[in-house]
Amino acid sequence: MWAESSWVYRVFSSFSVLLMTMDTEFQGAEGDASADVDHHLEMGKRLLAAGQLTEALSHYNMAVDGDKSNYLTYFKRAAVLLALGRSKSALPDLERVIELRPDFLKARSQRANIFLKQGHLDKALNDYNSVLSSNSGDEEAQKMISTIQEVKQNIATAEELFEDGQYQSVIDILGSAVELCPWSVKLREIRAASYQQVGELFKAIQDLRPTTKLVSDNTAGHLKISYLYYAIGEGEDSLKEIRECLKLDQDHKECHKHYKKVKKLVRFFEDATKYMDKNEHNDALFKLKAALKLENKNQKFVVKAKEKMCTCYLKIQNSKEAIKLCTETIELEPQNAYAYCDRAEAYLLEDKLDDALKDYQEAKNINNDLHRAKEGIDRVNKLIKQAKKRDYYKILGVTRSASKAEITKKFRKLASKWHPDRYDGDDKKMAEKKFIDIAAAKEVLTDPEKRAKYDQGEDPLDPDSQQGQGFNPFQHFQDFDDFGGGGFGSFKFHFN
Repeated sequence: MWAESSWVYRVFSSFSVLLMTMDTEFQGAEGDASADVDHHLEMGKRLLAAGQLTEALSHYNMAVDGDKSNYLTYFKRAAVLLALGRSKSALPDLERVIELRPDFLKARSQRANIFLKQGHLDKALNDYNSVLSSNSGDEEAQKMISTIQEVKQNIATAEELFEDGQYQSVIDILGSAVELCPWSVKLREIRAASYQQVGELFKAIQDLRPTTKLVSDNTAGHLKISYLYYAIGEGEDSLKEIRECLKLDQDHKECHKHYKKVKKLVRFFEDATKYMDKNEHNDALFKLKAALKLENKNQKFVVKAKEKMCTCYLKIQNSKEAIKLCTETIELEPQNAYAYCDRAEAYLLEDKLDDALKDYQEAKNINNDLHRAKEGIDRVNKLIKQAKKRDYYKILGVTRSASKAEITKKFRKLASKWHPDRYDGDDKKMAEKKFIDIAAAKEVLTDPEKRAKYDQGEDPLDPDSQQGQGFNPFQHFQDFDDFGGGGFGSFKFHFN
């Protein structure tokens, strides 16, 4: 916004100085006007000096209406219109000035400048030549004539290269031409098509966007931009652009067809996101599968859907499907650090610590500042170290995603087998140790707080930690009795 305001201010300042100079230079022309016209001209001048361009324009409009033969009123209005960025409206006024006063070189220079920006190079060249023929010392006209001739040659070369399919060369050559002729629809469309051919779709959009303002009712321009946004996976922007097409022509068949598809796809993703935010991941999966069914060719949308599905499966602890969807996402988009992190989490659910560590490290290589990857690496390293001491999940033979009910059931089964009073073998001490390990595993894995700490790599029952001192295996022997495991008889436990 500031850049635009600064540009308007610079344009306004230059024209303001010019118009103030002309007030003294063309006193005679104003002196012939009626008193009413004089009043509007005077008010326009004051408002112009105060920077109130819109109000000044209103008075210049009335001045023109009051005296249609005064070339100066047209020129002043054209100057204000240019300062407001309304070059299309200013052009007829400048042409009227030249019609009334053919030798007025300032008007010819301004008209040439507009023609140049619009890409009408021959028209601009004619005006600059007229200025030079009347004033051979005009250095600006000489410079612009030389520049236009060079640009014309560059454009001709670019058109030949475009036909030959040398699109990057077209882009390189047209850079200065588009800068000199920013309102040229033709040049922007050629360069946009070249950007599209080399895969720089966002730059193609940037070139096409001004054409929707430069050409009236440009439904084709809005449709092209919508397709390009869709191609890069920006559904919301594609939908917004296609709506602009339908505003201009609500019966446009191609726009309407594209609108229906994009609207439906965007809604699927929006609904899925809302469900994910509410932790309703099964409902989110339903919407994402519908999105994939609707669009299974556009890689950007396919990746977006699969990545979210991977996250949903992870949240409901379906590690197998999570790994599958994350892998498919990574295959389509190898630099997707978030998919690597999700897959690492899924590997942890299956106790595949080495695979999880590898994925976290890969995510960190892709994005060194990704906090989740750094935390994941630290966590897995702790789990690897922890597993070398005592792995409660392996002791009970359950996965990291096992529920409390599954853990309790497994504890009962193992406790029945290794209870020292029931153990058939001779090595009672071994059975005692097994039973204590089983009891410790149940102690940690059935307590949400302790289990969460254990899953982060911290053993709550580690004797070296403060928390590990409160473990009482006798409690679990009592639990076993409550389950119908039978009494301990005369067996005595010995703890070191």
